[in-house]
Amino acid sequence: MIDLRLLREDPDRVRASQRARGEDVDLVDALLSADERRRSSGVRFDELRSEQKALGKLIPKASPEERGELLQRAEQLKADVKAADAAQHEADEEAKRLLLRLGNLVHPDVPVGGEEDFVVLETHGTVRDFGAEGFEPKDHLELGEALGAIDMERGAKVSGSRFYYLTGVGALLELALVNAAIAQATAAGFVPMLTPALVRPRAMEGTGFLGQAAENVYHLEKDDYYLVGTSEVPLAAYHMDEIIDADRLPLRYAGFSPCFRREAGTYGKDTRGIFRVHQFDKVEMFSYVAPEDAEAEHKRLLEWEKQWLTSLELPFQVIDVATGDLGASASRKFDCEAWIPTQGKYRELTSASNCDGFQARRLSVRMRDDRNGKKSVQPLATLNGTLCAVPRTIVAILENHQLADGSVRVPEALRPYLGGRDVLEPLAK
Repeated sequence: MIDLRLLREDPDRVRASQRARGEDVDLVDALLSADERRRSSGVRFDELRSEQKALGKLIPKASPEERGELLQRAEQLKADVKAADAAQHEADEEAKRLLLRLGNLVHPDVPVGGEEDFVVLETHGTVRDFGAEGFEPKDHLELGEALGAIDMERGAKVSGSRFYYLTGVGALLELALVNAAIAQATAAGFVPMLTPALVRPRAMEGTGFLGQAAENVYHLEKDDYYLVGTSEVPLAAYHMDEIIDADRLPLRYAGFSPCFRREAGTYGKDTRGIFRVHQFDKVEMFSYVAPEDAEAEHKRLLEWEKQWLTSLELPFQVIDVATGDLGASASRKFDCEAWIPTQGKYRELTSASNCDGFQARRLSVRMRDDRNGKKSVQPLATLNGTLCAVPRTIVAILENHQLADGSVRVPEALRPYLGGRDVLEPLAK
């Protein structure tokens, strides 16, 4: 959530952010009104309680003639205090409810607009000209089936559409990717983590996934647990309700977990193969930093993602995601999109998001800071960056590194994790 003091001091900035996101601008004024009611009802409650305490001291000292009137006043005050307490609680709950609906403040440099209004910041690698090489590229599913790596038919038989099996070299390729990604993250100073796939409502709400993204979250109603769509959720909640000394920052974690997404609203999109699925594995980077270090950390996360995709020898571009496609928690987001030959376009493989203090306020993760000789406790900043979303990375590797005979060249960075093999070969028919 955003800082309420900022909302009071500069509501126009918050309105502009909501407008840029394509979200409800009237929510800002509703929240300002609720916050004013909360504060005024708090003052009223404090005044009545003070009067009640003062009256309590007068009654024992009062004469019999005065006592009856004072007792009558005490009864009225008791009712007034109870009503003021209820009004304060109601206003506080309303302010909290509205505050949780408000998105993070958009960074001023983010391009305004929707999905198609992103700005390309960089392009890396060379897109292959398959025509010049004398063959038409196959898509990842045709390649994966020939390699004995992907089985969609049995995935659908067992679990339904958008489910799959990775088999043989497909399973080995996932394990190689995960191990290579964790090795890179560990070398960069990240602590490797295996995280829970089920979280309580507060963890999911605290990271901002129960607002506009709620339709894509799986909820187990009987036990009131949520299946995570990313290990960002358990990593953000890892230090929930804690105060971290500033000299311990930054804290960096690399979480590996299964991820579950309903993919609501994507009917008919990416239905072939494993590009868009309901369950997948992912290695996610997550950082806790001092607020003033957030933008620099955001660029570092992006650099680690670029290093990863370069090591896989994939052509890719970096985009500055537009305001309407940020998600509630991010103030700014960079995506790395890899070239997918059979689609003839770049598609998202990784994301790096700066959430500033938005998640930390919701999850009550704070830092104790006495670096300038003045002790203070304040929310810190959280950031996240995908290092390897396995299925999409497999899609990009198979299509970009395929050979004319249907085999697939293994990028050098993965060969140590695949027993030294340099080519994945189709199964004998």
